[in-house]
Amino acid sequence: MADHDRQDGNRRGPVIALVVVVLLFVVGWILTQMLYSNGRLEDCLLSGRTNCAPIQTPSR
Repeated sequence: MADHDRQDGNRRGPVIALVVVVLLFVVGWILTQMLYSNGRLEDCLLSGRTNCAPIQTPSR
C-alpha cells in the first residue's frame, strides 16, 4: 500500500517539467517573432529605403 501512495503523490516532477517545456516554448516563440521583425527592418534599411519603420500616430 505504501508504494501505491508514493506513486500517486509524486506527480509534481512531471508537472514541473511540463511547465518548464511550455515556458521554453513561449519564450522561444516570442524571441523568434522579435528576431523576425528586426530582420525585416534590417532588410528594408539595407535595401536603401528610408520609410521602413511604421509611424505611430496618437489616436484621438
